[in-house]
Amino acid sequence: MTGAFPGDASIYAGEWDRFFAILIAISAIIVAAIFIVIVGFSIRYRRGSKAKRGMLPEVITNELELSWTAATAIAFIFMFWWVAMTQLKNIIPPEHPLEIHVLAKQWMWKVQQPNGVREIDELHAPVGRAVELIMTSQDVIHSLFLPALRLKKDVLPGRYTYLWFTANKPGIYHLFCSELCGTGHSRMTGRLVLMTPADYARWSAAQPGAEDLAAAGAKIFGSLGCSGCHAPSSSVHAPDLNGVFGHKVQLADGRTVTADEAYLRDSILLPQKDVVAGFEPIMPSFRGIVDDDDMVKLMAYLKSLPSKRDQP
Repeated sequence: MTGAFPGDASIYAGEWDRFFAILIAISAIIVAAIFIVIVGFSIRYRRGSKAKRGMLPEVITNELELSWTAATAIAFIFMFWWVAMTQLKNIIPPEHPLEIHVLAKQWMWKVQQPNGVREIDELHAPVGRAVELIMTSQDVIHSLFLPALRLKKDVLPGRYTYLWFTANKPGIYHLFCSELCGTGHSRMTGRLVLMTPADYARWSAAQPGAEDLAAAGAKIFGSLGCSGCHAPSSSVHAPDLNGVFGHKVQLADGRTVTADEAYLRDSILLPQKDVVAGFEPIMPSFRGIVDDDDMVKLMAYLKSLPSKRDQP
């Protein structure tokens, strides 16, 4: 703890603290001003005082109301603009962040690093580099709260949510679930371990069970028979998946969607939901066959597939 706030480990945390402190200061000034006016009027217009009483002239009343309303509106617009600018620049992550997958379940956090290293209730990340958390829930709604980064994001079942940060201070910090998720909610805690890039690389390389997620995803892709339809040489007419991630996809119902994690997940588990234009809805559902851990690996594999123009 540092003063009234938890320790901060990012530039955004410092910006948030300054904004919060300014809001407290403005609120304190307003409360003090109102208190002074109440006390002053109570004394000046107490029973038996010689202060003049009666209605104010309409001109003065209108000027006061207009001035107060304009000042309040300008102050509100300025503060809204300031906060909006601070928040908007933190919505979209930089290009090529370090992607870490987070799976929430009652009552633990399962984390998978890019090289396949798995963690339970711990999240290791390097400082000085943009990190994007790709999160989903296995059961109910959870919410990942990182106090040192002043960040919180709901984690939803059946959907992906995203949270990114660039930490600037190595150390060990708290990690919480801030959404009531059942009887064990209070125990759903963990550690955020921020490390220098060199220490993170050494830690990552020293962990047992590391495997390349994309390579593991390629094995699952083959074992499920996906290459029998999606391979360029396949006799079955199915969409080409090379370079599909992040690109626009035209659907049979006329809509155009972006092939992000949510679209790819739905295509695997709910293939009839978004059928690609020009293709028959013949893909089977892999619901109950592909679990969340396999989905992480399949996502990594599909993201790694280069587009045809990138291939030599």
